Amino acid sequence: MTSSSRPVPGIDPTRIPRHVACVMDGNGRWAEERGLRRTDGHAAGEEALFDTVEGALDLGLGWLTVYAFSTENWKRPIDEVRFLMNFNERILVGHRDDLAAKGVRIRFLGRRDRRVPRRLVKVMDETTAMTAGNRGMTLNIAFNYGGRAEIVDAVAAMMRSGVSADKVTEAALRRHLYTPDMPDPDLVVRTSGEYRISNFLLWELAYSELVFTDLYWPDFRREHLFDAVREYQARDRRFGGLRDIDRPG
Repeated sequence: MTSSSRPVPGIDPTRIPRHVACVMDGNGRWAEERGLRRTDGHAAGEEALFDTVEGALDLGLGWLTVYAFSTENWKRPIDEVRFLMNFNERILVGHRDDLAAKGVRIRFLGRRDRRVPRRLVKVMDETTAMTAGNRGMTLNIAFNYGGRAEIVDAVAAMMRSGVSADKVTEAALRRHLYTPDMPDPDLVVRTSGEYRISNFLLWELAYSELVFTDLYWPDFRREHLFDAVREYQARDRRFGGLRDIDRPG
């Protein structure tokens, strides 16, 4: 466990997942069920996000990745998209100093195309630079991100760098992903009762454990993260192999 972590009941501190990823789903439905605007649901999700970050720090996680805005989210109503652009800028500016003080390194993965406001790109770059030297948990924010887009971009980068067909390997492709130094997620948590990956970290999720909860994201808190880690620790991860007890004599 790291110096910022603390014991959590029912969790083995020697088997904490190195990397947890979250699909933060259900903000809009949470709001609609309460007669609110969809954007109110996104705003309510802010507390869930940062309580989850605090829980990750409690556990001593090395990496936490959150799905903030997908390449498919541009299809949403223009007012909601505009809100999300401004909202993400605001929460970055509002929380990055506190996260930096706690040793959190903040990074972003996704495309930086012309649809992303330049002022938001500037804030993202400033946040990355100001936390680059931190050695605590890495908080990855997947923004304008799609798993298929990442693989396409990696292949294009390989071609531009002159990688020949006979040199195309899994290791070579990984080196051209958005965050090649990022370990694959051990655990992925998705809220809102949906049972799908939704184009999230398609390359990296090959052997991740998946945990689904019916909770909408605005209701998610660190205790639910702890529950997911408890479930993860109860599973037998074999990565396509056999447990010793299953091996033939």
